[in-house]
Amino acid sequence: MKSINAVRFGGQEVLPLVEGGKGVSVSNGVSAGHWAAAGGVGTLSAVNADSYDEQGNPVPQIYHGRTRRERQAELVRYAIEGGIAQARIAHDISGGRGRIHANFMWEMGAAEEVITGILEGAPGLIQGLTCGAGMPYRLAEIAAQFGIHYYPIVSSGRAFSALWKRSYVRFSELLGGVVYEDPWRAGGHNGLSNTENPLKPEDPYHRVAALRKVMNGFGLQHVPIIMAGGVWHLEEWNDWLDNPEIGLIAFQFGTRPLLTQESPVPDAWKQLLLTLKEGDVYLNRFSPTGFYSSAVNNGFLQELRARSERQVAFRAEAEGDFNTPICLGGRGREVFVTSGDAEKVSRWKDAGYTQSMRTPDDTVVFETLENARQILADQAACMGCLSQCRFSNWSQKGPAFSTGQRADPRSFCIQKTLQTISHLQDVSPEEQKQIVDHNLVFGGTNAWRFATDPFYANGHIPTVKELIERIMTGR
Repeated sequence: MKSINAVRFGGQEVLPLVEGGKGVSVSNGVSAGHWAAAGGVGTLSAVNADSYDEQGNPVPQIYHGRTRRERQAELVRYAIEGGIAQARIAHDISGGRGRIHANFMWEMGAAEEVITGILEGAPGLIQGLTCGAGMPYRLAEIAAQFGIHYYPIVSSGRAFSALWKRSYVRFSELLGGVVYEDPWRAGGHNGLSNTENPLKPEDPYHRVAALRKVMNGFGLQHVPIIMAGGVWHLEEWNDWLDNPEIGLIAFQFGTRPLLTQESPVPDAWKQLLLTLKEGDVYLNRFSPTGFYSSAVNNGFLQELRARSERQVAFRAEAEGDFNTPICLGGRGREVFVTSGDAEKVSRWKDAGYTQSMRTPDDTVVFETLENARQILADQAACMGCLSQCRFSNWSQKGPAFSTGQRADPRSFCIQKTLQTISHLQDVSPEEQKQIVDHNLVFGGTNAWRFATDPFYANGHIPTVKELIERIMTGR
């Protein structure tokens, strides 16, 4: 294959290998520091990262505020302290080699306040900002305040064009690169538009070539594109190297760094990755963000899918086919459903799904009493981790901090599940397996390749250095 050349990011030459930023405490200072030490770009997650006490133990993120707004203020404090702590760890481990970037979600709660607080508290330790999960128009302006480079995450040339024209053109000198995150193949939250079919992936070559054409039209031939999503062996991308249609190119790895010795994810998560089969990771619409997300089809997603399947539409008054009365709730409120749906409701109740929970769409889902109580408790405990949340109906900008919509029981508290699954180090192996199966496990759609790649034969888990050396062979 063609030679894999270094790429210049922010005036520094590094290997064209970028660690993808991953959620709550999954890409941390340890993983980012080792990736940078090996000559690449390490990326720590600035989404509610862990901070530590004087003994070096993670500080539990416990909330005492009486209101959602008060709890969000606590969350912001945790997030800033955690981001600063992880930046220091990454810097110390890297020893000045490679680069350290910080990744955050534009739609996370108080995103601008969090990233500004981290950069103020960790001066000189972070060399780039990456940001997606929304349209981060102000990313460039924030980066410019601190004189560091920024790396927007987009899924199309059209999205980048909108960002450039509205904001980035005024801060062009600090645009370090553009991350193309494939909306069908990347793990975590993805940028599928309403016109794109989640079941019909498009060839990333044509989409990235279109992005490059847009960038060249703005005079950005010198700015690298970072291909993210579905990257495994670089020999599979040989046609992209030294290709004028693609231009300067680097590659981002989000899923593969999960299975390294320095990865902070629990052992049960790592062992699960070694057993996945093709199709075990899929796109779903359960996220409270409203975005599609790519995750392992485990018991957690299966339960959410089953809950949505126990769903019927209703009318407040008899209307057309909605002519069969049923009672909702303990007070016996009467509504009307179709006769077929009335039979389904009867079967669900006989099976123990006795609790009806209204959605924002004039439908009801049916759950057990225990699960219904837990859903309501999770909604009440909302701490504003997103700018707005379908599950809890929180909005940091809406009237009374509400979206104005009914909270949606078909979704889940993403902060709760991600904090739970990323902090299992002191849990027994058997308990870890159960918890991993009953919480959200993000992953790229290529995660099944762990089980078939000889590099991981006999359960081999490499160091970050070994992984980067392997990637650079192209094989």
